[in-house]
Amino acid sequence: MKSAVATLGALTGDAAQPFYQQIKDTIRRKIDSGRWQPGERTPSENQLVRELGVSRMTVNRALRELTQEGRLKRVHGVGTFVAEHRNHASLVELQDIAEESKAQGRAHRAEVLLLAKETASADVASLMELEPQSAVYHVTLLHFQDEVAIQLEDRYVNPILDPAFLSVDFRRRTPTQHLIGLFQPDEVEHVVQAVMPSATTCRQLKMAPDEPCLSLRRRTWKHNQVVTVVSLFYPGARYDLAARYRTDCYPQPYIQRGV
Repeated sequence: MKSAVATLGALTGDAAQPFYQQIKDTIRRKIDSGRWQPGERTPSENQLVRELGVSRMTVNRALRELTQEGRLKRVHGVGTFVAEHRNHASLVELQDIAEESKAQGRAHRAEVLLLAKETASADVASLMELEPQSAVYHVTLLHFQDEVAIQLEDRYVNPILDPAFLSVDFRRRTPTQHLIGLFQPDEVEHVVQAVMPSATTCRQLKMAPDEPCLSLRRRTWKHNQVVTVVSLFYPGARYDLAARYRTDCYPQPYIQRGV
């Protein structure tokens, strides 16, 4: 943990806002500007009460709401700290991790762990809606952002729909980029779970043995055929899965297909 931040300084923003909101806005600006870095200790409730001359309830509300928003991390008996940056993956849009990294001004690279033609297991054949023992293409990649492993991708593809899949250099072009270039999917299914990763996944993603993983399984369809089934694993401490959409155009109701 880093040393304490000395003072909050003058409140900035709209003076007509309630004091708790002014405190929140001032702290947000310090974090967004980089003046307060992830891991730095922020002023305590007592410090802020003395410095600003406001009630403890006002300060507590500001810090509590910033903690709920993921901006601050409060450690009982230790203090309050600027929260580490967390990546976000969409639950509604079909997004590509290379494009997400680029949009954040970060460098992406992928390491290909497996690329092969296989006979589908019973579970994979069911998910792909194929006959048992059907041939499938299988790729496993480890994705890095600024040389930090952030996603393990385990994907199966229907070879009838993409015969040239195994010839693609997935170090230069992600499977998502490649498949979207071929197919605009008619349907997309997302299933999210919190899972305990295997020892291999922990090692690949540089996770603590007791750290949970976020698992996002995605299936896409074209002309009533499953194009791909992919399982994406994220370190729970470094990633969020989130959705945002307009309230006047909700996603279509979920209908479970034969899983």
